[in-house]
Amino acid sequence: MLKIIFMLRNIHLIFITLCTLCSCSDSQSQVADDNLPTYLAKIELENLKNHVYNLASDEMSGRKTGEEGQKIAAQYIRDFYIAQNIEAAQNTDNYYQYVPGEFMSTVLNTLQDSENAVAYIEGSEFPDEYVVISAHYDHMGIEDGQIMHGADDNGSGTAAVMEIARVLNDAKAHGKGPKRSVVLLHCTGEEFGLHGSRYYTENALYPMDKTITNINIDMIGRNDDKYLEEGNYVYIIGPSRLSDDLDELTKETNQKYTQLTLDYTYDDPSHPEMLYYRSDHYNFAKNNIPVIFFFGGTHPDYHQPTDTADKILFDEMMKRTQLIFATIWQVANRNEPIKVNP
Repeated sequence: MLKIIFMLRNIHLIFITLCTLCSCSDSQSQVADDNLPTYLAKIELENLKNHVYNLASDEMSGRKTGEEGQKIAAQYIRDFYIAQNIEAAQNTDNYYQYVPGEFMSTVLNTLQDSENAVAYIEGSEFPDEYVVISAHYDHMGIEDGQIMHGADDNGSGTAAVMEIARVLNDAKAHGKGPKRSVVLLHCTGEEFGLHGSRYYTENALYPMDKTITNINIDMIGRNDDKYLEEGNYVYIIGPSRLSDDLDELTKETNQKYTQLTLDYTYDDPSHPEMLYYRSDHYNFAKNNIPVIFFFGGTHPDYHQPTDTADKILFDEMMKRTQLIFATIWQVANRNEPIKVNP
């Protein structure tokens, strides 16, 4: 009898040990954050601020698709990547993926030729798996003689992508990641029909069937009326539509590192604003690629000349950028790619 009890105890201990090992292995496959705090701390508010002020300057004349101000903005983005030694995406003309005007034009809008600006950081372990980070850099141009500055829409998202790219590249320079390749997609033509991202997905620079996630950033620099008094939040749109895995990863990452309120109001399929269909992530979602859209909400300066850089809440923008960076880090570095829902 004593021998049987001893054997049962040993079996129980072995079972507990195996469960612990499996749990650790699963956790490591989902989260790869050993170096994340170090690089999260390298995101700099002043860099975000400088980019937004430059992108929303009078010189860029509202960055209307195909017009001179948009060309100046594209050059600004390209010069940044050159200065950071972040390489151009393949099959571009020195970072530019040209988008023909006829591809974008409709009866309501006759648009000129434009360009996506696309940079690339090669992954160290899974270089043939791609995480696309997107933000549109175009805006409305000049209307009724007034510059539509577009500081929040979408100077804020563009600045976030640029700063995230800088820190990811710094991590790579020190041998710390990312394991998957990261495509930095600055879209044109969003304001007139999501044209730049549509052109990318129909003429992809990297295989769509190897693109595991699109993380899209649009208008993260202001608070809306709901959170006017307490801005420690971000709206989350899209992840669970195609990937509960991506949704859970974002929640876990936020809980551990940033503790923002994650508001899913706009993710409701019945929400009248239908934002899931209204920014560049949607062209990836149409191709069954898991997406997440980070959004700060609308405000009275939306699509007005008063959307200026001095109104950006840079502390709030910084917090949102940190969450986005941390989410990208986890997606790019964990052992298993994001899973698509069955």
